[in-house]
Amino acid sequence: MIKLNLAVFLLFVLSHSCRDLPQYGHKQWQSYFGRTFDVYTKLWKFQQQHRQVLDNRYGLKRWQIGEVASKIGQLYYHYYLRTSETSYLNEAFSFYSAIRQRSYYHQVNKEDRPELVVKKLRYYARFIVVCLLLNKMDLVKVLVKELSEEIEDYTQRFNTEDQLEWNLVLQEVAAFVEADPLMLLNDDNAVVVISNRLQEGGVPPLEQGMVVGQLTLADALIVGNCNNQVKFSELTIDMFRMLQALEREPVNLATQSSKPGTLVREDSYTLPVTLYVDTSPLSELPANSVLLVYLSATGVFPTGRSESEGPYDFGGVLTNTNRDVVNGEMVQKRSQAQKEMHCLHPGDLFSFTRKPLFIIVDSSNSTAYKNFSNLFGQPLVCLLSPTVYPKSMQDQCQRGSLFTLFLYNPLMGFLSVCGLSSMRYGLWEKAQELLRKVFHDIGQMITSSRVIDQAYLQFYGDEFLRLLMIRFVFCCTTLRLHKLFREARSFPESYPPLPKQEMVESSLLQKHVLELAAMLDVQNLFSDGMLDNY
Repeated sequence: MIKLNLAVFLLFVLSHSCRDLPQYGHKQWQSYFGRTFDVYTKLWKFQQQHRQVLDNRYGLKRWQIGEVASKIGQLYYHYYLRTSETSYLNEAFSFYSAIRQRSYYHQVNKEDRPELVVKKLRYYARFIVVCLLLNKMDLVKVLVKELSEEIEDYTQRFNTEDQLEWNLVLQEVAAFVEADPLMLLNDDNAVVVISNRLQEGGVPPLEQGMVVGQLTLADALIVGNCNNQVKFSELTIDMFRMLQALEREPVNLATQSSKPGTLVREDSYTLPVTLYVDTSPLSELPANSVLLVYLSATGVFPTGRSESEGPYDFGGVLTNTNRDVVNGEMVQKRSQAQKEMHCLHPGDLFSFTRKPLFIIVDSSNSTAYKNFSNLFGQPLVCLLSPTVYPKSMQDQCQRGSLFTLFLYNPLMGFLSVCGLSSMRYGLWEKAQELLRKVFHDIGQMITSSRVIDQAYLQFYGDEFLRLLMIRFVFCCTTLRLHKLFREARSFPESYPPLPKQEMVESSLLQKHVLELAAMLDVQNLFSDGMLDNY
């Protein structure tokens, strides 16, 4: 039993150490995960081989086995966060699911030890996060109900100070689930859950004659700090959506073998690494690789006019949630000569331009990033959200940004802007078929344009970046045609600017948008032709 307890303690220390490691740079953390996986493998085999002796002779509790399995699941989850490889997320799910199926924590409630019950509650919270990421919404609802009952029992039995915290957890996950903007129904009125990860055939292919770059998305920095936006665990709803937009759907998932302790897998797909930090060593990026930076945060505006117009004079996005925010905008209380220290300015990203850089900014001050200097001559593109939305749509911001929704799932974005919250799956498939044609035409426009900035063509060779650019153009055209979007500030922008007349204001794309609107019976919400908004 001493060996087992020592191994459990060692696993606990290592797993927490891995969790606290910086989430950038494989060299920084991968060796620690390798050692932890080795310890876990030995520990798991040990308890399996000596289970009867441990049970009968040393009084091994089932919750102790559950705690080991929970730590292993947590380890896989944190490895997934650093690699974005969905196979590790499924490994975490398999361990968490086994804990529930085998009732490892069932006897915890009979013991008069509140700290053990807290372990059970934390397990439920982690399991729910994994299920959300895997789109197992039916199971999420069951787990939330069970967690609610466990919390109620916990607070009744023990007079603890963390009751409000656990109730907040319930409220957050409920709000997260309800933030889904669309309910898809089949012919039996059952809810259909779809995946928004990149699937085979989900992006217009490169065609013969297309001259594009060979750059590949290698790393992504996802930063979320929107005031009052729905969040659960460390993910805001915008971060959750962008995370899935940058992952591939696993191939032949059911046939993948589980090999505990294995860090390198020969899967038939590769994924970009997704990180939740605000810095990354560019030296680790391979040749011909792209870094993507996604910022979803409250806008910080300059206090007044500055004599200069440098990269720190236009504001940026907020990096500290404990600041004064009014109506989604940062209120500065400094003198005009001082810059907000808790602001990520465009100039703060200049060092990243040493390598090909793809930036997405979803903020009320996204236009600050139009003032971006390409100091090193590497390919650079910035996709910028609208800074103002029509009043009728501002109340929806808590459930996620419309701009990010378009990049995550363009049809959901289109339905949301049209006020549609439910749909038959058959019509959904028909609309998706039309969108595939639209995206093909947008791809042709990008690659055949003679005036488009070459950076777009350099990035077009990567499937993820190609799809993001195509979805961005579709979003631009849709909002320009929508009758409620009349201000220039309500339209997305880009740097370098995309050619307007032959792309975002193309008569062909306008025709496609109106066709989709007619299919969904919402053509009255759109103008018949492009109005001059400038």
